[in-house]
Amino acid sequence: MLVTAGLFIAGLVGLVAGAELLVRGASKLALSFGLSPLVVGLTVVAFGTSAPEVAVSVGAALQGQADLAVGNVVGSNIFNVLFILGVAALITPLVVDRQLIRQEVPIMIGVSVLLLVMALDGRLGLGDAALLLALQVGYTVFLVRQSRAQTAQAAAQTDDLPAAAAPQDWDAKLPAQFVLIVGGLVLLVAGSQALLTAAVTVAKSLGVSDLVIGLTIVAAGTSLPEVATSVMAAIRGQRDIAVGNVVGSNVFNILGCLGLAGLASGSGLPVPPAAMAFDLWVMVAVALACLPVFVSGREIARWEGGLFVAYYAAYVTWLVLQAQQHSAAQPFSAAMLGFVAPLTVVTLMVVLIKPAATRR
Repeated sequence: MLVTAGLFIAGLVGLVAGAELLVRGASKLALSFGLSPLVVGLTVVAFGTSAPEVAVSVGAALQGQADLAVGNVVGSNIFNVLFILGVAALITPLVVDRQLIRQEVPIMIGVSVLLLVMALDGRLGLGDAALLLALQVGYTVFLVRQSRAQTAQAAAQTDDLPAAAAPQDWDAKLPAQFVLIVGGLVLLVAGSQALLTAAVTVAKSLGVSDLVIGLTIVAAGTSLPEVATSVMAAIRGQRDIAVGNVVGSNVFNILGCLGLAGLASGSGLPVPPAAMAFDLWVMVAVALACLPVFVSGREIARWEGGLFVAYYAAYVTWLVLQAQQHSAAQPFSAAMLGFVAPLTVVTLMVVLIKPAATRR
């Protein structure tokens, strides 16, 4: 038990330190390369913080554990939106960039629906995996080119260049920025693995099933770098990185992570029937829920963050009740579908319509 507690503490320290280094290095790198902090969050930070998901899903695919490979990605995407954005918004309301509303969130919704469609036949084949990975490469190239073009256009209009780090700052040089990013990623991955090992050990000792562990503890554990990075970015005022990290990670988890895992398997990944029946639909619904929340006032308010966290708690509660075949599972599900979810939809519609009416 002492070893488990030690792993937990060491992992927590690694996450906090790694997030601080990564956010600082990424924000400086954005200025050096003429990229916006949003695009750095969508690419460099998102890819780096998704490294644990890649490691777990590819490793699971190589070992023939398709349930874990798919469940990890689906569970991580649900966790990223509901828990990470929720906690970050509770710390400070997150202003949402227009590009996220107009482009990135629709892309996240689109790839979520694409995964659902691909999974309808019960399998992600090698062709599906190759297509997902090709889309990831194309999306990344598009983002970088778009950002550099926008930066050049803005510089031409103002006859000035974006402000870079002061020359006297030690992290103004590219080598120092890469050291910060790489060092932060190493600490994040190591810290998340330590925390994940401790959590799984405790869960196993309590008799929690592998399915629930995969959808909750493994998914949350591999998303801990995103938690640390987005929370630290929110605290430091780098809100574009905080939100962009989550959206970028969700897109990368589906396109890059599942694409690599599917190819690594050599024969594709069978989709668990339970995930097809429930969790994939929840993932798509969560992605769709981002749009009205982001559009209303172009920010994620504290109450919306609290709503996200509450829904994640409800999702985990349902999973545990269902896995244990508890008698409360059915009434709980009926209450969520019949009362809480419709009430939330009505509330969001009122919030969305009210600003529009005010503008008239």
